[in-house]
Amino acid sequence: VESHFSPEDSMELCYENVNGSCIKSSYSPWPRAILYAVLGLGALLAVFGNLLVITAILHFKQLHTPTNFLVASLACADFLVGVTVMPFSTVRSVEGCWYFGDTYCKFHTCFDTSFCFASLFHLCCISIDRYVAVTDPLTYPTKFTISVSGVCIALSWFFSVTYSFSIFYTGANEEGIEELVVALTCVGGCQAPLNQNWVLLCFLLFFLPTVVMVFLYGRIFLVAKQQARKIEGSANQPQASSESYKERVARRERKAAKTLGIAMAAFLVSWLPYIIDAVIDAYMNFITPAYVYEILVWCVYYNSAMNPLIYAFFYPWFRKAIKLIVSGKVFRADSSRTNLFSEEAGAG
Repeated sequence: VESHFSPEDSMELCYENVNGSCIKSSYSPWPRAILYAVLGLGALLAVFGNLLVITAILHFKQLHTPTNFLVASLACADFLVGVTVMPFSTVRSVEGCWYFGDTYCKFHTCFDTSFCFASLFHLCCISIDRYVAVTDPLTYPTKFTISVSGVCIALSWFFSVTYSFSIFYTGANEEGIEELVVALTCVGGCQAPLNQNWVLLCFLLFFLPTVVMVFLYGRIFLVAKQQARKIEGSANQPQASSESYKERVARRERKAAKTLGIAMAAFLVSWLPYIIDAVIDAYMNFITPAYVYEILVWCVYYNSAMNPLIYAFFYPWFRKAIKLIVSGKVFRADSSRTNLFSEEAGAG
């Protein structure tokens, strides 16, 4: 008896009637709607959360500090992930298809890598800034100036964009693995496998700044402990009842270092599984199942939405700035000179 049902009938293709089309994901309506909601929420958080950070720092003159300019540039990278990468990746992840053309597939991969590495390099610069601020708070303003911050921002963007476009836009990532690329390629797909040489460089570009950050934040917390002990010791002496300027500055810088340290930890937790998987894949002929790869990629993307939430949770000045921006009070004359710091807030 001839069967009236074949596997092909149950499979939807990305492009019907096109030879070599990718197979579409077969989610039922509810899981599909939930996936769109969860992934779409990540994109919205990344766009609007980071836009609030950028607006707050650029608008309020009180926030024009070297650290905050680095934070604004970091938010810019995360904002661009939310605009140019996440919406398109949402459709690709849910549908299993790429509907935005081969040219934008290349650009999407370049943007994805550029902005994510820009985030990493900015966080590394921020860790150096915090290290100087905590270990030498009094001479810090002369060491880490706005021009130094500007150089850090320029280098972070230059290296991340150069690395990304030199690999993916030129197709250098596929050298030596052409047969594998052909086997993995289908119409309506958008993959960018890395050969072993480039994945090694990718790993080093991730690993070296990470080691610097972990080392510096380790030093910061040791110094912070020592400073806290000194302050406790001097608090018992009657002449030291009023807190000195140096102690106030040190406490403020420690608080900022703690918040930015949490942002760094969140970044590493998001990125580490993906980077490890990329290295394993390159040396084991891309064995990672598609759904595992999607989960790891979205952990990286979601990190772009996390930083504004971390700032909002730990920085009273940021919460105050959000209220002023959302209520429209920023459009008032002289609103840029608003005092965002109450006594307990401390500076960021």
